[in-house]
Amino acid sequence: MAPRRARRTAAFLLAAAALLACLAAGGLGALAFLARPAPAIPAEGRLFSVERGEGSGRVARRLAGEGLLRSPLAFLLLAKARGEESSIKAGTYLVKPGQGAVELLDDLVSGRQALVRVTLPEGYTIGQTGALLERLGVAAKAEFLAAAADPALLSELGIPAPSLEGYLFPDTYLLPVQYGAEDTARAMVRAFKERLASMPEAAALSPAELHDRLILASIVEREYRVPEEAPLMASVFYNRLRINMALQSCATVVYLITERRGKPHPEQLFDRDIAIQDPYNTYLHRGLPPGPISNPGLTALEAALRPAKSNFLYFRLVDPEQGRHHFSTSLEEHVGARSLYVKRLGG
Repeated sequence: MAPRRARRTAAFLLAAAALLACLAAGGLGALAFLARPAPAIPAEGRLFSVERGEGSGRVARRLAGEGLLRSPLAFLLLAKARGEESSIKAGTYLVKPGQGAVELLDDLVSGRQALVRVTLPEGYTIGQTGALLERLGVAAKAEFLAAAADPALLSELGIPAPSLEGYLFPDTYLLPVQYGAEDTARAMVRAFKERLASMPEAAALSPAELHDRLILASIVEREYRVPEEAPLMASVFYNRLRINMALQSCATVVYLITERRGKPHPEQLFDRDIAIQDPYNTYLHRGLPPGPISNPGLTALEAALRPAKSNFLYFRLVDPEQGRHHFSTSLEEHVGARSLYVKRLGG
C-alpha cells in the first residue's frame, strides 16, 4: 500500500473510531445531527457529478469539500449500514436544500440524476443540434459533432452513412445533465428507429433505399410550411427524379451556405447563391444530394414514404404569411415567382 494511501486510511480509521465513540455516547441523535443537510446549499441547488468507477469514500469527501455534506464519515457509515458502499452510480445530480446524508445517498444509489428537457425542433441540422445540447449543458457541441461522424458509433447504430445527419428524431427528451455526446446520439437515433418501426412502408426498404428516402424527407422538411402540402412537395421531387430533372431545392442551397460554408442563414436566395459549385447544390447537380440536409420530423418522413400522386413538377411560395405554395405542371405557370423565399429555423 502506498504511504499516502496508508496515511489516508489510518486517518479515516481514527476519525471513524472517534465518530463511533461519539455515537456510543450520544446514540443515534449524534448520527442524526451529522447527517443533517449542509447549511450552504443555495435555493436553486447545486450540481454534483460522480465519475465512473469513483468510490464512495472519494464521493463523500468531495461532497463535504463542496459544502454539500456535513460529515463524510456519517455518510460512509450510513452507506455501510445499508450495504450500499459500492452502489453509488455515476452521473450528475442536483443537490437541493434540505437534502442531508440520507437523501443524498438515496439519490446517488438510485441514479436519480438531474434532468434537462431538450426539445429538438423538426428540421434542425446536426450543427444546430450540437449547439442546443451545449447550451443546455447536455453535451459539448464539438464532442457531439465528432460522435455523429464516428465510424464506430455509426456501425453500432447501423447507420449506412458517414454521419448521423437525418437520423436524430426531432422530439422532446429528458436527458441527464452532462449526459454526453454518444449517449445523447444513441437516444435520438433510438427514437428515430422507434417511429420508423410504425411505418410499414419503411420496413420494405433496404438500408440504402431508406437512406435515399431520408434524404428526400430532409429536403421536404426544410421546404414545407403547411403540413398538408408536404406529400405534394414529395411528389414534385419524386416526379423530377423520375425524369432526371434537377430538384432545384432552395433548402439544399441554404444548407451548403450555412452548414458547409458556415455563413449566416440567408433571408432569400439570389443567382449568385444558386451558382455555388457544391455537391449539395441541387440546381447544378441532378439527383439527390450526397446526404440529408436536416433531421426530418414525422410529417416529412411520412410524406417521403407516402407521397401524393400528382403530375406536378413545380411549386412556389405564394403566401409567406400562411406558408402556402402554388403547385404546377408547367414552367410557364411557375415563372411568376420574382424571388425565392426560404424556410428559416432558429439555432
